[in-house]
Amino acid sequence: MALIKTQEEIKKIIAGCKLTGEILEKLYKMVKPGMSTWEVDQAAEKMIKDAGGRPAFKGYKSHVDDTPFPSTICASINEELVHGIAKKNAILKNGDIFTIDIGMEWPYKKGEHGFYTDTAYTVAIGKIPKETEKLLRVTEESLEAGIRAAVPGNSIADIGKAVENYVKSQGKYGIIRDLVGHGVGHAVHEDPKIPNYYDPRLEKIKLKPGMVLAIEPMIAMGDWRVTTGDDGWTIVMADSSMSAHFEHTIVITETGNIVATRRPSEKK
Repeated sequence: MALIKTQEEIKKIIAGCKLTGEILEKLYKMVKPGMSTWEVDQAAEKMIKDAGGRPAFKGYKSHVDDTPFPSTICASINEELVHGIAKKNAILKNGDIFTIDIGMEWPYKKGEHGFYTDTAYTVAIGKIPKETEKLLRVTEESLEAGIRAAVPGNSIADIGKAVENYVKSQGKYGIIRDLVGHGVGHAVHEDPKIPNYYDPRLEKIKLKPGMVLAIEPMIAMGDWRVTTGDDGWTIVMADSSMSAHFEHTIVITETGNIVATRRPSEKK
């Protein structure tokens, strides 16, 4: 079950999320053809540290025997869906789409526990084809549909249903099933899991004030199936189709929700 955060914890989570949203916007605005994903990663690490935080993903392991994740951001290009590693030889070019997924522990003080934030944005590099533009729009709008469904009294299943219904209304897209949203705050990943499709078993998990959730639609232009790259981290579309990923951390309130990682340029 999801952890219910205290009002004091929520204040800190919201403050950290606001900073993370600001950092993400600065990062995607600086991205241009000819840049390496490593350059974006270096800028991200500096901004996070300057904000008084620590990169949440760098050094992360999902299992004890895993190789630690080596970069600050997950840097995924085109058919790379999520968990791409930033590299000096990964050069962004006109027509690419590039997902920046960023998490921060804030405030960070050695020996003390901060709070975790999580947000992602897929940016167009230069001019992209119309159908790729539509993929980005549909994925971002499906996130907003999921956020609108995330209100007290609704269930985790309602979030997935809202995302799925919106995506299906827009055409034939692959809604990724092997990766999901999640609770966040005390750790990078917490319960509950939040799929981007309707799962009736999740009707029983009701949304309550104090829950902090990372909602993150991951949508592809082709089939939904994925595979893991040779580096052991990068999740790639099995059919090599273009894929997009948008994510916000939200706090469930008494009357609705607060989208804590909203970026400065997003309309409130």
